Amino acid sequence: MPAKEIPVPYVKANQTGIVLTVAAAFLFQEPWAIAALWAIQVIGLLTHGKGNLFVLIGKSFLQTTSSRTEAYELQRFNNTLAVLFLTLSLLSFGLGWTVAGYVFAVMLFAAAGAALAGYCIGCTVYFQYKQWKARRRLRSSAS
Repeated sequence: MPAKEIPVPYVKANQTGIVLTVAAAFLFQEPWAIAALWAIQVIGLLTHGKGNLFVLIGKSFLQTTSSRTEAYELQRFNNTLAVLFLTLSLLSFGLGWTVAGYVFAVMLFAAAGAALAGYCIGCTVYFQYKQWKARRRLRSSAS
């Protein structure tokens, strides 16, 4: 069973890795970097974060004695969104839609960058999704 909480330094390590990889892909015009980032994020998703390369690198030098953590469920949602945007980016590149490929990658870059700055866009989306599900459940039980 995966941990219920993830240390914030590990979350920040992943966000930093996303930002740096997308920036490098854009700067050097190398879509293969997006493919590598996709693989890192998919492996992280499938291994409940334990196989994420950025986290593994961060574990070797990040201090996690702090009590600050993030909810596992929320991080899994955010990781799923990252994989979705990277998949759309790679599909766009594969179809020859280079601009769209970079647009999807830059959207992920912006979300990870905003999270590093203190605002979690994925968290807002997750909250709205949970609200929508609750309203839907209430409507169906009232019928």
